[in-house]
Amino acid sequence: MTLNMDTIKELWTKTYNHEGKPDWSHIFKYYHRDIVFQDTIQRIEGIDDFIAMCNRLTKRTKQLKMEIVSMAQNENVIMFDWIMTMIFKKYPNTPIYGSTKIVLSEDGLIKEQRDYYDLWGDIFNNIPHFGKMYRKFLTKKFG
Repeated sequence: MTLNMDTIKELWTKTYNHEGKPDWSHIFKYYHRDIVFQDTIQRIEGIDDFIAMCNRLTKRTKQLKMEIVSMAQNENVIMFDWIMTMIFKKYPNTPIYGSTKIVLSEDGLIKEQRDYYDLWGDIFNNIPHFGKMYRKFLTKKFG
């Protein structure tokens, strides 16, 4: 399977189940062994560490849903916007809005993945009164 916008959307749709925990097992073969993954929290290098990170996320959540909102591709770079809803055992559902940039290697595997999102802002929005204070603080200090 050649990776492009359509195949990425198909693979990601299979990863995030409508019921139950996410399952990345079918997607790992599309990642380069020297994958560099980075997001708001961490930078991971190498397929073994990437798989371990995915397994940790699976253990922490009861369910994970992802809706891909839009996609674009320019040669070996694929970008897409998404809404991921994390469902925890003891906490309210938490939608997180973000984007992913994927860079394909010459052999068509994912060699770089960068996820962009505001983890704390999206989580804090669900905490009564605190979300408003957090946004007010950000606007005052950075806006």
